[in-house]
Amino acid sequence: MREGGLDAPTRHVIPWEDPDFFDRVKTEAEMRRIFDICHGCRRCFNLCDAFPRLFDLVDNSDTGELDSVAVADYQKVADACTLCDMCFMTKCPYVPPHEFNVDFPHVMLRYRAVEFHEGRVPWARTELGKTDRNGELARYVAPLANWVSDRHNQLTRPALEKVTQVDRNAALPKYHGRTFVARSRRAAPPVTQAAPASGRKAVLYATCFVNYNNPSIGEATRAVLAKNGVQTETVYPQCCQMPQLEAGDFAKVAAAAKHVASTLGSYIDQGYDIVALVPSCALMLKFEWPLIVPDDEAVKTLSRATFDIAEYIVDIARKEGLAPGLEPLGQAVTLHLACHARAQNMGQKAAEMLRLLPDAKVNVIERCSGHGGSWGVMKGNFETALKVGRPVMRQALRDPGAFVASECPLAGMHILQGMEILGGDEKLPQRSVHPIELVARAYGLAGDRAQPVTRTA
Repeated sequence: MREGGLDAPTRHVIPWEDPDFFDRVKTEAEMRRIFDICHGCRRCFNLCDAFPRLFDLVDNSDTGELDSVAVADYQKVADACTLCDMCFMTKCPYVPPHEFNVDFPHVMLRYRAVEFHEGRVPWARTELGKTDRNGELARYVAPLANWVSDRHNQLTRPALEKVTQVDRNAALPKYHGRTFVARSRRAAPPVTQAAPASGRKAVLYATCFVNYNNPSIGEATRAVLAKNGVQTETVYPQCCQMPQLEAGDFAKVAAAAKHVASTLGSYIDQGYDIVALVPSCALMLKFEWPLIVPDDEAVKTLSRATFDIAEYIVDIARKEGLAPGLEPLGQAVTLHLACHARAQNMGQKAAEMLRLLPDAKVNVIERCSGHGGSWGVMKGNFETALKVGRPVMRQALRDPGAFVASECPLAGMHILQGMEILGGDEKLPQRSVHPIELVARAYGLAGDRAQPVTRTA
């Protein structure tokens, strides 16, 4: 095997049902092997904070080599990994099929599984990851929940920080009283039968975030697809369990994979495509689940049938052509490409989609926002998340009159907060938007929901 080979990166099945997977000594031995390779290479020094932490540990050790780094300090490296997969996908020359067999994110994932198996995952992290339960509870008291979680609320946020370990300064998503699933029960938008893509059918896998925190993404998706002749159904069996994956709870992830795949299988049999509305969830359905339950045929079928929403719109544009009626947005778009969209290895589909709009000016930022899902809002991580994302935020500030869009709603929110911190008196959008909301706006379907009303930070 040679360095710089053109073979595509491959990933191994995750053997989480093997007792050796949870053996701490064997896991730390594998970490030591990987860390030593990383120390000799250091190409990933400018990605997440995991690599600077590792290299600082080595450089400040007695020998300047990994052999004098305490094994107990490996946890500091594992805790900093956001599982964005960018080292695996874009930087590392030693990923499989290279004989060095380096998969840094999955080794960090194994360490977290050991921690979970040993009961070391903090209570607050476990409870925050229960997105369906939290969303169901919060939607009944949405105004109160949003008041309590508002980062400007100096009465409640310090108390929330103490109980949940969520940094008091981190912006948090809002909850809605009516979920996307509930809204979808209303009369569906009329399907344009004369559209070139008429006859397509798609299930919208709502995802926990769209369902509870940002239904407008789902509504924009339904409207755009209906305009293009696509009949849609909204289905949400449960969360994809990425928060549980990040915590190392493979049993819950496997159970969710089987349940969701079984539920969506009947739609696939009827000719429906599966469209995930958030890239992290699309990544789970396409790539992570088949590595965790590799022998489940329903999971394999679901993986093959799943599209990211931007990927699906581009597929329509290429194969049938988009429905007429798109108008210029009138503003440039600063587009952040989410790490979990990039990890799907499908190209810059959100940028391709937005460039289908008339007179589109799309400024692409292809770098990690630093948020890392729930990781970036935790006490002790939030300042690091801002540091990692600062190059993104500075680049976004170059065109303060543009829409700020990200495929990942959490990343978009984090970027906007960082822009506010860095931008001082610059006029900033009121909120970030998902790219599909801009397509809906270009069709005249989204009204003011996609309009980035400016304000003084």
